[in-house]
Amino acid sequence: MTTRRRFTGEFKARVALEALRGNKTVQEVAAKHKAHPNQVSTWKRQATGGLSEVFSNGADHERQDRETEVRDLHAKIGQLTVERDFLAGVLKDTGVAISMDGRGRCMDNIFIERL
Repeated sequence: MTTRRRFTGEFKARVALEALRGNKTVQEVAAKHKAHPNQVSTWKRQATGGLSEVFSNGADHERQDRETEVRDLHAKIGQLTVERDFLAGVLKDTGVAISMDGRGRCMDNIFIERL
């Protein structure tokens, strides 16, 4: 049984660029580099699809990162809200009230009172 050939990114780029030039057919390029024509076509398609990233100024990545961060933060806010509401319901059922002294610090200013 033979092992699969592993091609480096540099080799793939070189073959895809040669296929993109159009001087030879995909089959001729594949035969020259001893690769399957389907592989060469796939590399060619990936190269043309990735060209927009080469010429982008990075603003798209920053915007996408920001959108992902906002989505994650909204999910975290939702999770914390559900947890808070659940705990408030449990405490209300047991007759415990939580109040703060109004300074905005929660760890050292929480007072638990029995109703």
